[in-house]
Amino acid sequence: MYKLGKLGSSLSLTVTLMMAAGISYAQGSASGSGKFPGIGRAATPAEVAAWDIDVRPDFKGLPNGSGSVKKGEMVWEAQCASCHGTFGESNEVFTPIAGGTTKDDIKTGRVAALADNKQPQRTTLMKVATISTLWDYIHRAMPWNAPRSLSYDDTYALVAYILYLGEVVPDTFVLSNANMKEAQAMMPNRNGMTQQHGLWSNNGKPDVNAKPCMNNCVPFVQIGSTLPDYARNAHENIALQNRQYGPYLGADSTKPPLSKLPGASAAVMMPVAMAAAPTGPAALFKKENCSACHAPAAKLVGPSIEQVAAKYKGQADAVPKLMAKVKKGGAGAWGAIPMPAQDQLSDADNKALVEWMLTGK
Repeated sequence: MYKLGKLGSSLSLTVTLMMAAGISYAQGSASGSGKFPGIGRAATPAEVAAWDIDVRPDFKGLPNGSGSVKKGEMVWEAQCASCHGTFGESNEVFTPIAGGTTKDDIKTGRVAALADNKQPQRTTLMKVATISTLWDYIHRAMPWNAPRSLSYDDTYALVAYILYLGEVVPDTFVLSNANMKEAQAMMPNRNGMTQQHGLWSNNGKPDVNAKPCMNNCVPFVQIGSTLPDYARNAHENIALQNRQYGPYLGADSTKPPLSKLPGASAAVMMPVAMAAAPTGPAALFKKENCSACHAPAAKLVGPSIEQVAAKYKGQADAVPKLMAKVKKGGAGAWGAIPMPAQDQLSDADNKALVEWMLTGK
């Protein structure tokens, strides 16, 4: 009894100390940093760590880990091949990952095909200059339906497999935080990042402007982007190509710049947040990121809502049939690109989404 009582007292003291520390932290953070008293609070170390995931070209931020080409092939087949192809050749939507590089490119660090245009389509390995970019992008954004779900070791393995597909490393290669620098020295386009060329030629010069101001700088810098007149309609009317879901509607790029249009801006560039927010199944459709592949009336990666409703119109078992497809995923009905399984959906949400797509209600 004495021991139990002593143990209880110790636990009580520990809990009390933890609560006191928490209250103290909350009180300290509630006042913010002191620079803006009463506004917000300081981010906790855990919150900062959760966002601080970038990996720089000098490999600062690179976590410990390793992955082999062999393991990368298995992860690739399970997570990447459906969109990027078995050998990185990709499908009709995504650009190829590997190809277009040679042994000479690996020696020089400059991809010759970027200059002679003999390669029909530029691949990721042709363009990317830093291996840290590959690692960082894969880890933070892939796979597209579950970003940041790959472990550090899986990410190392995938980068190793991509380098193998490009014949940069052998099939026995193991990439790790310890040999990333050596792998960087083999990147085919490691010396290809320059400002000597741009996306467009502006009066005979590349449209690259990145000159740091060291003195007599303007007091206020407005960060933004504009589309030069010479590039405005290069891909025809953006307004007709823009999805109905997204932060902004596209501008009519066949007309003069937006600032010169009479009464422009509000109707064309109004953020969705300012418009009426969707509710019910429409909100669920957006929340579950269905709109990334399905538009109301135009085929994107997958069929449009209109196409799905037309195909299953009049079928008595349409709802349970489609609910099963949504839950398990699949491929072949609407093309080669598979639909990932949406097993995170509850049956109620799944049914609401399916009925909304079929009936609009």
